[in-house]
Amino acid sequence: DKAEAARRYGALLRRESTPDALLIELGPKVLDEPKGAGRQALAEIIVGAERWHTLFLERGLRAEGPGTCVIAVLVLDRIANFDDLDPLRAEPGVDLRFVRSGDAIPGDAVLVIIPGSKSTIGDLQRLKENGWERDLQAHVTRGGHVLGICGGYQMLGRSVSDPQGIEGNARTIDGLGLLDVVTEMAPEKVVRNRQAVSALYGTPIDGYEIHLGVTSGPDTARAFCHIDGRSDGSVSADGRIMGTYLHGLFSSDSFRSRFLAELGVGGSNSSYRESVERALDAIALKLEICGLGEVLRRAR
Repeated sequence: DKAEAARRYGALLRRESTPDALLIELGPKVLDEPKGAGRQALAEIIVGAERWHTLFLERGLRAEGPGTCVIAVLVLDRIANFDDLDPLRAEPGVDLRFVRSGDAIPGDAVLVIIPGSKSTIGDLQRLKENGWERDLQAHVTRGGHVLGICGGYQMLGRSVSDPQGIEGNARTIDGLGLLDVVTEMAPEKVVRNRQAVSALYGTPIDGYEIHLGVTSGPDTARAFCHIDGRSDGSVSADGRIMGTYLHGLFSSDSFRSRFLAELGVGGSNSSYRESVERALDAIALKLEICGLGEVLRRAR
């Protein structure tokens, strides 16, 4: 419906908090040209056109602020659900840096996040080709933290196998070896909203799962969180390497605050969801005024 379409466009806009050439180009076209190219662009955004996600990443998304805690995010070739990191971008104490192919992981990073992937094995292979495996080992040796989300979690283990060729050719690839777990791809896809409890802090986490594969091994005995009485994810013995299948975890304010406190960052104590709702309501109103009906007709 109209409100949902406006919210989806607003969510994309929220991913860039500083002046950006793409937004400067799109904004006037989308809002001021009833029959212009911008309306078609917005229609494509509404239906989830993948190229817009890629364009935003290629602009080198980064939170430009006074944050002193550097958190590096690896931009995988087939990155998925990268809006998991939006709440971190909004934290004033965080300097969120997206590391693209060809760039080294920043040596001053406190945390490295490996996000979700649409092709875990392919992106894992590409990660190694980029030299990030070596960078990650150096990061861990310096005492740094690593968090893998969904496909990123699978990459942290000892191996990822795909005996049925779900992602392409049947094969097994060595993982990063930072967690003592293994993953086997399976055809059943898990897609569920989840209400979890952090095993680390006891705080509630609202998120969702959308993944293929089953992960097992000794490090799963130290869960990242608990969902409906079962354990999810893994944590290393020293607590610095973590993995979870749960997306959207940083939108939960109490969890995000405790997580950042462990990294030495004081959270803003603000409600992320409320701030997003206020921003999207304002965008929805603007789009109503500018004639969203035509955009929706194009989207269909």
